[in-house]
Formats: sequence, C-alpha cells, structure tokens
Amino acid sequence: MTGSIRSRWRAMLVLLACLVAAPLAAAGDLGTVRAGVLKFGTVSWELDVIKRHGLDTKEGFTLQVQEFAANDAASIAFMGDNVDVVVEDWLWVARQRAEGVAVSFIPYSSAVGALVVRPDRGIARLTDLTGKKLGVAGGALDKSWLILQALARRDAGLELASAASPAFGAPPLLSEKLLSGELDAVVTYWPFAARLEAKGMTRLIGIADAQEALGVPRTTPQLGYIFKESWAKAAPERVAAFARASRAAKAIMKESDAEWEKLRPLTRAEDDATLVALRQRYREGIVASWGEAERQAAAKLFAVLAELGGEKLVGKAKTLPDGTFWPLVW
Repeated sequence: MTGSIRSRWRAMLVLLACLVAAPLAAAGDLGTVRAGVLKFGTVSWELDVIKRHGLDTKEGFTLQVQEFAANDAASIAFMGDNVDVVVEDWLWVARQRAEGVAVSFIPYSSAVGALVVRPDRGIARLTDLTGKKLGVAGGALDKSWLILQALARRDAGLELASAASPAFGAPPLLSEKLLSGELDAVVTYWPFAARLEAKGMTRLIGIADAQEALGVPRTTPQLGYIFKESWAKAAPERVAAFARASRAAKAIMKESDAEWEKLRPLTRAEDDATLVALRQRYREGIVASWGEAERQAAAKLFAVLAELGGEKLVGKAKTLPDGTFWPLVW
C-alpha cells in the first residue's frame, strides 16, 4: 500500500471516528441548570462545592448560579422561567399543584429548626414556656411552630400559643433579642439556631425531634430543589444528573472538615465554634435515602400540618397531590 493510500485511509478512519463520537458527546451534554439561591444562604454552600469540584461537568451538565437578595425574588424568577431550580419546602409545591401549577420536588435537606432557650431562664421542658416571651420565626403558620404546638398539646395538654407570649419576626432580629435577654426563647431556622448554640444558648428541642415524636421520621426531607414538570420532562436525565451532583457534594461536605474551611467565607462564621455548629447541623440534615417510605412519611406529615394550619397553610390541597415528588429513588 502506497503512502498516499495509507494517508487517505487514516483520514477516513479519523472522519469515521468523529462521526461516531459526535452523537455520544451530544448525548452526554445535558445543557445548563440555572439555580436561583439566596445570597449567603445555606444552599449556596452545596452549589459552591459542586462547581469547585466540577461535579456538574462530571455529570454532563453546566451549573449556573444566580444569587438573589430575598426568597421572594428567587421565587418570582423561578415562576418567570428565569431560573430552572430553587429550594423550597414541599408544602409550597403541594399548594402550587393544587392550584394547577405543575412543579415537582427532589430532596435537599431534612434540617428544619429548633427551639432555643436562654440558659438562665429555667426552661427545661415545653411546659416551662408558660408565661415566657417566645420569638417565632416565619409567622403564625410556620410549620416548625405548628409542630411544636402539636407536641405541647399532645404531651402536656398545653396550648402553647396562649400559654406563652409569642412574638413573630425575622430570624436575625429574634436572635438579637434572645441574646440581649428581651426574649426567653425562640423557635427559629436551623442556621440561626446553630449560631445561637455557638454563642452559649441552649437547644431545648429540635423540630425534627418533635416531628419524630409525632410519628414522622426525623429524616423526612423538608426542603428540596423544585422545578417545573415541563422542564424536567424535557430532559429527565438532566434532573437525575443534578440530583447525583447534589448528593456527591453532600458526601464531600459530610466527610471532609477541610471542605468546610473552604466554605468558611460563604458561611460567614464569626469563629470556629460557629463553623463547627453549622457543619454539625448541616450534616444532620443530609438525606441518606429517598423512596416510597420517605414519600409516605411526608404524606403523613402533610396530614398533620393540614389539620393544624388548614387552608391558610396548605391551600386547596386536602392530601398531598400526586406529582409533588419527582420519581427519583436513592
């Protein structure tokens, strides 16, 4: 075979290899996932790990992160198709589906919050909150507040909303008032509870513990990545790839303390004690498994919350609507 013929054959083989590889490369390119997050929110920690470790690239998609100053802004961007995924609780998803808006959920975290008390106010059990000034983050229909009321009613016959003096407000303000002594206790979200623990306040009961006492496993996811069903159906493998990248990031955050040093600026931890508290509580919220058992547990919790909060909390949904949870299992 002459040199010129060999050269032509090599060129043909290279061309053939390119033609075969092109569809495979396209099949591995799942496009972009646009995630909307609250600036300095806990979700940004996980997304930072995904980007720094190239977990999105490994799964065949590109993660784009858009930061917002407030949760409402992220929700508006999501509903306007300016981002593909945001983090919300599945109660919000259930309300949307009951209104005919097809959105779905995959788990992000089972972390909720806690009842944190001043150690100098003699509060050792729920009944000790009688007559106390109690701050509540998120308003009268906050699910943590409802769960705590349900537990107090069941175990002690205590109507916590009337026995204590609840004051509703934003978590940072409530934290300040607890530290200054203006409040005796607060029911607040887990990052704020962790920061208060680091400053010497006492965690009396985690909402996950209260939830479990009411018969719903503490590991039941509360928050998740939500997305429009139409977006997910257009590329189901993209949703699965994003979920795998999320779990891979959590595995790193669970096992590596060094990773948290890299995350320190994002956490805005003022000191080592705060970083350790945030790390511990974040790890407690990692969802280890997700399947039919967990979905049934969520449906049970929905029934409890629907009874407590009524239509103001769950909207028109009487039971957890079909499609609330995207069909992924791990």
